[in-house]
Amino acid sequence: MPRKLVAAVVVAVAAASFAACAERTPPIDVPAGIPPGTGAPLPPIDVEAPGRSADQLHVWAQEQDAALGIGTTALEAYGYAAAVMATSRPGCGIGWTTLAGIGGVESRHGTHGGAYVAAEGRVDPVIRGIPLDGGPGVAEIPDTDGGEFDGDPVQDRAMGPMQFIPETWKRWGVDANGDGFVDPDNIDDATLTAARYLCERGGDLTTAEGWHNALMAYNLSGVYLGQVRDRASSYSVGVPAD
Repeated sequence: MPRKLVAAVVVAVAAASFAACAERTPPIDVPAGIPPGTGAPLPPIDVEAPGRSADQLHVWAQEQDAALGIGTTALEAYGYAAAVMATSRPGCGIGWTTLAGIGGVESRHGTHGGAYVAAEGRVDPVIRGIPLDGGPGVAEIPDTDGGEFDGDPVQDRAMGPMQFIPETWKRWGVDANGDGFVDPDNIDDATLTAARYLCERGGDLTTAEGWHNALMAYNLSGVYLGQVRDRASSYSVGVPAD
């Protein structure tokens, strides 16, 4: 058989095999609407365990990090924050998928601008937003922390993987990894802080109204809410958001 004909046959067979596989594996539907699904269930853990309690979720996170496109440490942080709230505020019902949706929009799970999330949760280099100076499309927030948290003594800037402004961080920030520091640049601290804030602002996040109110309190933008919802919904069915 001539080489060209052999090559054509090989290509045709490969194409047919691919088409057959595609037919057998229908695409996964990502649900619309709010609230998004809560995703893979968390295993039981001791949320009060000494040290970085989120490490208990390492196997759970590793089983899905590649499929979701989320780093293991970030995924542990999202799961741990949801587990803490399930214990401390069971009426909230926040899912780790919502926290992952926010983390994805705000900082690509702590990797924006080439940043890296260390095993203990610290994001390096730190992630800072633009000066909130009232420019086009930007809120105006004069400095509230003397540059202590955000490094800017003139205007406030959003900080860390969950992009808190200093004033909000001073009120809501919490140490989630047991290192004795309340650090906006640690994904454990930032994620649990976000969960606490969302539950306070939204109440019952298993309802459409509660979830909507929580997200609008976090960022008063319908576009933002849609972006978080889309990501969280994708994670809820085990597929990456982008």
